[in-house]
Amino acid sequence: MWPNKVAPAAFLLSVLAAFPGAADVACAPDRATFQTDGGPVSFQVELADDEAERAQGLMFRKSLPRGDGMLFIYDEPRAVSFWMRNTFIPLDLIFMDEAGVIRHIHRNAVPLDETPISGAAVGDPSPERRMILEIAGGEAGHFGLAVGQAMAHPALDQDLAELPCR
Repeated sequence: MWPNKVAPAAFLLSVLAAFPGAADVACAPDRATFQTDGGPVSFQVELADDEAERAQGLMFRKSLPRGDGMLFIYDEPRAVSFWMRNTFIPLDLIFMDEAGVIRHIHRNAVPLDETPISGAAVGDPSPERRMILEIAGGEAGHFGLAVGQAMAHPALDQDLAELPCR
């Protein structure tokens, strides 16, 4: 496929150059893109950006396709907690600050459990969150999401975004 061994290396370098951590990323409202150690990872997202949509969330769903999720967006950063009332599928909850940086991940939230899930780890000095991504349980690990990684999305203030949109 490659005429010589330089072509794959050059291709890889061009991909990595497109995502050096703080480089601009092509964004769309229905995509959340993370820069992981393994490269960029995108999720197709539904937006929950008003009180009614955030209250409903993913309740009553029987499934969530791989690579899909719901992105909760708040106008201003705030302390948040979630629960799994009327949610029938396990979820990973990815909590991000106003720069789009992952600050906390709650993995495999238990369906129907009403125990509050905090958006911040114990001792976090800045527990306010601007966005939360809910994806199917186990996907955070599968796709290599980790605390400290940045997400690109057009709803972030692009002057503050760790991974801005172009």
